[in-house]
Amino acid sequence: MSPWVGLAAAVVLVASHWGAYEHGRSVEQSQAGQVSAKRDSGDRLAEVIGERGARQQEHQGAQAQEEARANAHDQRVVASAGGASADAAGQRLHSDAAQFAAAVSCPGTDTAAFARGQNATRAAMVLSDLLRRADARAGELAKAYDDARIVANQCAAEYDALVMRRGTERTHQ
Repeated sequence: MSPWVGLAAAVVLVASHWGAYEHGRSVEQSQAGQVSAKRDSGDRLAEVIGERGARQQEHQGAQAQEEARANAHDQRVVASAGGASADAAGQRLHSDAAQFAAAVSCPGTDTAAFARGQNATRAAMVLSDLLRRADARAGELAKAYDDARIVANQCAAEYDALVMRRGTERTHQ
């Protein structure tokens, strides 16, 4: 055997081992690439689903704020109608009180009865005026209370919607 044949056999043996090593390496890299691609695809899918969920929750929060505004508007309309109804009832009461004050002062021939009638008329007029002023103030206070309650309810509902949206944003950052 010539030294060249031994050398050629050694070269063929090393080349076949090298080829097998490179093939194994390329198969391993291919499998790692597939695993990486699958993981990246899953990550992207989770990201898309998370973004979709975040957008949906943000939309729900904005919708909740809009509903709070619409509800507050409806409450203002109802309170305004109630106030107008109370004002009308107050006007009827004032009219009745004025008629009563006028009815108390009926003229008579007895001077003592006439003096008592004048005193009763003045007292009825004072009470009528006091009733009118108290009713007007009660109406103002009722309107202020209704406005404050409506605004507070709207503020709380919008705050809750905002907190819900902010909580969603923080979980997705």
